[in-house]
Amino acid sequence: MTTPPATPHRRPAWTGRNYTLLTTAAVVTGLGNSGALIAAAFAVLDAGGDGTDVGLVAAARTAPLVLFLLIGGAVADRLPRHRVMVAANTLNCLSQGAFAALVLTGDAALWQMAVLAGVGGTGQAFFAPAAEGMVLSSVTGEQASRAFAFFRMGVNGANIGGAALGGVLITAVGPGWVLAIDAAAFALAGALRAFLDVSGAPARAPGGGLLRELAEGWREVAGRPWLWSIVGQFAVVNAVVAAAQSVYGPQVAEDHLGGARPWGVALAAFGAGTLVGGLLMTRWRPRRMLLVGTVCVFPLALPSAALAVPLPMVGLASIMFLSGVTVEVFGVCWMMTLHQEIPEDRFSRVSAYDWFGSVAMLPVATALAGPTEHLVGRSAALWGCAALVVLLTAAVLLVPDVRRLQRRTDAPRPAATAPAPAMPPGATPVAGPAEDQGTEGAGADGRPALN
Repeated sequence: MTTPPATPHRRPAWTGRNYTLLTTAAVVTGLGNSGALIAAAFAVLDAGGDGTDVGLVAAARTAPLVLFLLIGGAVADRLPRHRVMVAANTLNCLSQGAFAALVLTGDAALWQMAVLAGVGGTGQAFFAPAAEGMVLSSVTGEQASRAFAFFRMGVNGANIGGAALGGVLITAVGPGWVLAIDAAAFALAGALRAFLDVSGAPARAPGGGLLRELAEGWREVAGRPWLWSIVGQFAVVNAVVAAAQSVYGPQVAEDHLGGARPWGVALAAFGAGTLVGGLLMTRWRPRRMLLVGTVCVFPLALPSAALAVPLPMVGLASIMFLSGVTVEVFGVCWMMTLHQEIPEDRFSRVSAYDWFGSVAMLPVATALAGPTEHLVGRSAALWGCAALVVLLTAAVLLVPDVRRLQRRTDAPRPAATAPAPAMPPGATPVAGPAEDQGTEGAGADGRPALN
């Protein structure tokens, strides 16, 4: 009797070459970045800096990100996006490599760390708009939501391992080696993205000049109340969360929790939460995407409150886990909405405005975190961060489109290859009722993903 051959394990049909390359590259940089973020803060502290210095280096990274994002969006809508991504990865590799070399030799001055952080922020400014929507443009519309959730799970799984491993390595061998690993991760990711097949990408109409293209992107944003209100919300929410986790968090860990290792565990717990949130979103397709996503922003206030108390490591890690779950739900819902509502040929420019709003206040918040701590105390500053998250999220729920916009299944993603019409782009009707099990287009990082 002949035994029938075993059926080979087959991957889902939508996991093609581009999807696999993009996911692998994002996982690689996720491993490097999550540890490097911790390493940069402790490199400043090891060099004799204080909370103000940590904030200044963080601000140095975000300042060029703010300055160049809109230009990066216009460039990404003009040039092949994968080439922009590779160039940005190369710049980040060089800057992190130089940062690592300075720290390892013990010659790192504060101004040098700030300059190199700024170079890294410049690379991110061009990478982020180019990367928006690339993953979900590589899969079929029917599977876009699930593909994006699996992509996020892979990246968030890398964040879990990277943050935990980063905390251990900083304690064992110092922050310099963690920064060197991040530089190598950028090099590998850039090499992977260089092999993307973009032969099937739709042709784009010739542009009308940089300023005109930026104006078209702005009209896409300004005509949609749900879009500009949430971007405005996250301008402040991202700023206070960054101040809490980039400046105050390492200090609380140093003073009350035992240093870099428990802080790495807490960040890994956040990553674990995002992994669970991604798993949830592979099955759950909420009809009112923005309403569900916005409600899930409220728990982002909890980590700041936990640091203000401060809670012991187990309590802090539990809260970080919960906030990770809910922010991942927001991220998927947000990007599904963008990809459903925004024309493909203007997506990078709209993404750049989204990024711009999301990071515009970061340099100010991180630079002022130290002085604010000296003025009102660390605990009061952290409670203020938590209160701002709650108040702004409640305000966004007052916008009718945030509560009403629904998943659309009866129309393809908008397309616009001609100059913007005279009527406001926001006149695009909000999607009507749709089935909960419907499918949609897609798009990245809710708050967009890092490179």
